[in-house]
Amino acid sequence: MYPDQAATRRLPVVRVQAGRRSAADDHAAVEEPLQVVVNGEAFAVVMRTPGSDAELTAGFLFAERVLRSPDEIVRIRVGDGHLGDGRATDNHVGDDRLSGDRHNVAEVETVADVRQRLAASSRRVTTSASCGLCGRQTIDSLKVEAPRVDGKWTLAPHIVDSLPGRLRSGQPAFAASGGLHAAGLFNTIGELTLVAEDVGRHNAVDKVVGRALLDKALPLSSSMLLVSGRASYEIVQKAFLAGIPMVAAVSAPSTLAVELAEEAGITLVGFVRDGRFNIYTHPNRISGSQT
Repeated sequence: MYPDQAATRRLPVVRVQAGRRSAADDHAAVEEPLQVVVNGEAFAVVMRTPGSDAELTAGFLFAERVLRSPDEIVRIRVGDGHLGDGRATDNHVGDDRLSGDRHNVAEVETVADVRQRLAASSRRVTTSASCGLCGRQTIDSLKVEAPRVDGKWTLAPHIVDSLPGRLRSGQPAFAASGGLHAAGLFNTIGELTLVAEDVGRHNAVDKVVGRALLDKALPLSSSMLLVSGRASYEIVQKAFLAGIPMVAAVSAPSTLAVELAEEAGITLVGFVRDGRFNIYTHPNRISGSQT
């Protein structure tokens, strides 16, 4: 699941260097709204970078606890294509581009249990590219119930050091525009197994978790998650729900992210760059001597 050319758009710019102006072309990250419709009812508008929209929709609804398992999905339709649940005969990922804004609508059909859960809740969501928890009305509503994360493996520090470079190798849209975040899943020997780019860090995480959900690969107990930018509360929460034992970021974590990681059993690592990093919680998953 790698981004396509729709993630960036060529734009004319005026480039200034040493006081001299010249006409040039540049690439900017694409941001468009995606309307998520669940069982015929509008549920959310998500600001995202087009691409992997079925995965984004599945991951977003999983993080919102609308979906609890892949078996609750009957069909996800994006544009004129659709993604079945593995039992359907027409199991095709539809990310086709249509005229107008039809490609910016994701329609989800679920089993009856989900319909009943939604009927008891009136929450609808509008999110920006920087918001992973918009639409929540109380602090208590931020809390989620999930098993404490399992994962008894350990890895060497040099594997953590290598993750940003390996993630960058899977970021063609960032290389073109410099304006996209990324989330990557790695196995315990540091191999990049899944990557997604988006204007929002949390959207990129939803895309990789959504792919794993649709593949019936949750919980991701043998995976690490690396995000570009900082590690915020919502990033750790999404990892918690997906059963990911280690979350790393190239920048800083927030205090609430650290608190949640400690409680959830997640190893949280920040400032992974230039051969150094900080371990904030559950350091035993990373080997090394104490100085």
